[in-house]
Amino acid sequence: MKAGIASIRKELAGSYSKGEIDSLIFLIIEKLKGFSRTQFLLAGDEELSIGEAIIVEKIVARLKNHEPIQYILGETEFYGLPFYSVPGVLIPRPETEELVHWIIEENYLPAPNILDIGTGTGCIAVSLRKNIARATVLACDISSVCLESTRSNAELNAVEISVFEYDILRGKPEIAFPQLDIIVSNPPYVRESEKLQMHKNVLDFEPGLALFVPDEDPLLFYECIADFAISHLSNGGTLYLEINEAFGKECQVMLLEKGLTEVILKKDINGKDRMIRSICKRL
Repeated sequence: MKAGIASIRKELAGSYSKGEIDSLIFLIIEKLKGFSRTQFLLAGDEELSIGEAIIVEKIVARLKNHEPIQYILGETEFYGLPFYSVPGVLIPRPETEELVHWIIEENYLPAPNILDIGTGTGCIAVSLRKNIARATVLACDISSVCLESTRSNAELNAVEISVFEYDILRGKPEIAFPQLDIIVSNPPYVRESEKLQMHKNVLDFEPGLALFVPDEDPLLFYECIADFAISHLSNGGTLYLEINEAFGKECQVMLLEKGLTEVILKKDINGKDRMIRSICKRL
């Protein structure tokens, strides 16, 4: 393979769209040479050394097999922060950045206690701790790989987070919680029947445990999280959830029926019902 950007483009042409290829090439060159976006644009058909060309050839081979670039490079970015990205941990999505921004935007407490349920990479927990300076942030997951990933990403971003194992579907946790002001979760919400609509890079490489729920019980995690929130949120505390666009109204009704109030359904940048917020108010 000729050692240059044009050759990467040619190799990937049959597997990705032009826009995707442009993004992939930038990420590859950024990783190899530390280029900024401006440096990359000015570089033209940047020639690579023999060593760099060998690395690129291996990366391109994996991309042609539809492996996510985040796993190949071992890193990604979320809410302007760096994160390690490892197999077995769901890759953060832009829609989740919108959820984080909503929480930061609405928070009025100087030092809230926050819990992130199903933390994955820790992208939500780390971003909130980084942007709400005096927050106490807890993060839980059932996966040991995710828990280790969250710890690593907290260290990478120089923030302190309390990380622990907990399965929200299995009842009461064994640890004692502080009074929580904010609970947030991006739980599994893709129905099994939706697999046919998903890309190969997601189905073949990302963890199904973090993605899928049974068709017959699409709100499985949301109901358990709502029950947990009612028990553990402070009076006036807030629950934020990322949701399946197909079940926005159903999720809204469920939260109201459980006694949560001020339920707001929010669309993402693509106009899809993607986030929901509710408040726990006690008499």
